[in-house]
Amino acid sequence: MIDYYLELRHLHITAVALSGSLFFLRCLGIFAGADWPKLAPVRYASYVIDTLLLVAALLLTVAVHQYPFVHGWLTVKVLLLVVYIALGTFALKRGQTLRARVICWLAALAVYAFIISVARAHHPAGALLPFA
Repeated sequence: MIDYYLELRHLHITAVALSGSLFFLRCLGIFAGADWPKLAPVRYASYVIDTLLLVAALLLTVAVHQYPFVHGWLTVKVLLLVVYIALGTFALKRGQTLRARVICWLAALAVYAFIISVARAHHPAGALLPFA
């Protein structure tokens, strides 16, 4: 499995970028009143990208023998992923007002950025590491 580490890592990073970009654009579209963010092909593209992201992440954990709930930085990533997903659902459809949706969107983007910082630092404090 380690033989495929670079390919898996590249797939994971690409899926992270695509997933975040699509979320960002879908929310902008919804805030502007557009219909395209709700169309089935856009939603299905999001599902496919997120599935590839999750599969690549799982394969990477096996390849490098680092696992959530064993290694702190991966535990933080998994827990923040749950927060990101929850905020994303409120930003895309469950938020009752435009203000609530925008706040959830901005919070989701902040969590997304922090997840990336944790991944880059391989430390639970991520971007906060200089202050830890």
